Order: sequence, then C-alpha cells, then structure tokens
Amino acid sequence: VKINSLDQQTRLGAVTRRPRWAVAYKYPAEEAATQVLGVEFQVGRTGAITPVAKLEPVFVGGVTVSNASLHNMDEVRRLGLRVGDRVLVRRAGDVIPQIVSVTKEAGDDGTSVLDAQGNIKLPSQCPACGSPVVRPEGEAVARCSAAATQCPAQRKEGLQHYASRLALDIEGLGYKLVDQLVETGMVKTPADLYRLDAKALAALPRMGEKSAENLLQALDAGKSTTLARFIYALGIREVGEATAHNLAAHFGDLAPLCRASVEELEVVPDIGPIVAAKVAAYFDNKGNQALVAELVAAGVHWPVLEPRVAAMPFAGQTWVLTGTLQELPRAEAKQKLIGLGARVAGSVSKNTAQVVAGPGAGSKLARAEELGVAVMDETAFLDLLRTHNAL
Repeated sequence: VKINSLDQQTRLGAVTRRPRWAVAYKYPAEEAATQVLGVEFQVGRTGAITPVAKLEPVFVGGVTVSNASLHNMDEVRRLGLRVGDRVLVRRAGDVIPQIVSVTKEAGDDGTSVLDAQGNIKLPSQCPACGSPVVRPEGEAVARCSAAATQCPAQRKEGLQHYASRLALDIEGLGYKLVDQLVETGMVKTPADLYRLDAKALAALPRMGEKSAENLLQALDAGKSTTLARFIYALGIREVGEATAHNLAAHFGDLAPLCRASVEELEVVPDIGPIVAAKVAAYFDNKGNQALVAELVAAGVHWPVLEPRVAAMPFAGQTWVLTGTLQELPRAEAKQKLIGLGARVAGSVSKNTAQVVAGPGAGSKLARAEELGVAVMDETAFLDLLRTHNAL
C-alpha cells in the first residue's frame, strides 16, 4: 500500500531498509507445534549472550526448523518458557524461526540451564571463555565481560564480520575456516589474517595448497576497499552499513574520524548521542588504535573522499527549534540544519548557537533570552537556508 503522491513520498523519505510512504501486508505465517528440548547460549560478535531454543525438528513454512533464537531473557520471561514445554513455532517474515507461544507447560527436568523451579536461567559465566556475564543497566542484552581478543566466540564472530560481503568481502573465509584459524591460534585479530602463511594454511584439514593460495589472493584483493566498508568491518557497536557510509562521507578519511569528539560525531546525519559515544569510545581505545594501525600497515587502503564537513557552515553548532513553523515542517527544518552540519537539540543551554522561534514559542524562547542565546524568526531562518542553497 503506497501513498499516491510523489511530493508526499519525497517529504516522508525513507529509513535504511524501507520507505516511510509504503507498507507491505503478508499472509499470516504458517505455525506448527513442537517441543523445546533444551536451551543453549551463544556468544555474538559484541559479546551478546543469546539464548537459543533447541527444538524437536518440525516442518513449518517449507523448511525443517530445529533451532529458534529467544533473543534475550526478557523474551524468555515474556513467553514463560521452560525446557520441555510444547510451543507454537513460525518463521517470522517467512524467514526467521520464532517461538510464538507456549501451548503446554512441562515439569522440571534437571537441565543445567534451569533454576530450582525449572525456569531457564542466564549463565553467570560466558560459555565460550568463562568470563563473568554482565547485563549493563538499561539494556535487555547480557554480555560477556571479556574483551573481544580474549573470548574465542567473539573473535570468531568478529573475523566473520570483517570478511563478510558488506565489509571486506573476503571470498573463501567461511565459518569453518575461521573456527580452525582461531582454535589453532593462527589468528586472533583481523590483522593476523594478513600474516598467514600458505604452507601453514595448506596444512589445515580440508585446505590444501590450492585453497590456501586462493585465500591469500582473496585477502590481497580485499585490501583495496572503501572507507565505508572498512568502518563497517571494524565491528563498532551500533555502527551498521548506513552509519558507516554516513561517517565515511562526512569525514572523508580515517584520520579525522579517529580524532572526532562526541560533539563532532553528532553532527553527522542520523547519528545521535548513543552512536556517537560508541564510535568515540572505540577510537579512544588503545587496543583498537593498534588494530587499525596494523590493518593500514598491512596494506588495507581506500580512496580518500572530499569530506562533507568542510562544506558544512554550521558544523559543530547546536541549534534549537521552538514554536510552530508556518512554511517549513519542523522535521524538514531539522533535516535542513543537519544537512548543513548542525546538531539539533531539544533544549536550550549555554552551548546553543542559535534558536529558531516560531509562533507559540514558550519556555525554550524564555530560556534563550535568559542565557543571551541568539534568536531568529522563521523568515530570517528561511532566508539563511536560501543563502546556503538549502531551500
């Protein structure tokens, strides 16, 4: 179902994977009943501990399903799930196996992931490295407390991410080979990939000389990449493909990105305080700095872009919109400012560079006058946008 107006479609815009002006309806997913045989806890690239239900294999939606992610312990509690329960399973979006509900509860079975009442419990130690499991305040996901270089599960997932199609796109570096490289101690970080020796690779099970040579060639070919792909490949938390692209386009090269403060990062389109803090923290870490330096020294390179930040007249400035704008919707005005490099905040402080006040402006306008912050009306604001070819 789509909005039948190109003008309205343009104004509504789109997020990374879908337009805001269209929605698709699907037939209800096919469901099937099965039994939960057990629960395992998997460790992801960022240390996230994810409970996974092991199911009595059941045919649903055209495939046989034997595993279903339970996402986090909040979801386990929401379902009221226990090992041995009968459950309804479907493939969400006809793709992802999902437990819909519990249909029949079971009694205790003494499984190690159960507590005294037979409920599934979160392990206190990482199943991969034995480090304490922590759940940061305000987050639903529990995580392994070890650094990625100390936890083999995180290392494997990080290497797989680095080699993935949207990152460095290293053909031939699949899960089984990554497991072998980590288990044998040949690779601990992505930089170690570029130190691999053909003879040592060929000695691994199911490799051989030809496969080893092909992998080394793929690693060499992957050194020529783009800045956006490289940023994405680093596996910074909260930085996906679109965010990596925005960072690359904004800064143009790695050096200015590494030096950027949280405030400078928040100027980048679609990057808020949380993502900005994650990016700044990543590049402030000495271990990460050493890894990036090793990758560049190994020959990973990209074309330098013309940074957008140089052409942004409001870069580093914080603006506040208040009141009702008559000619330009607030959301559109905010995007115009972001496009010119400004950070648009929801409150006025001594660090605010400019307030745009429309009719009905109240406490924010009063606060700006109290602090001596510059204020302009909508007419002056629109004239300013025209001056910068933003309207």
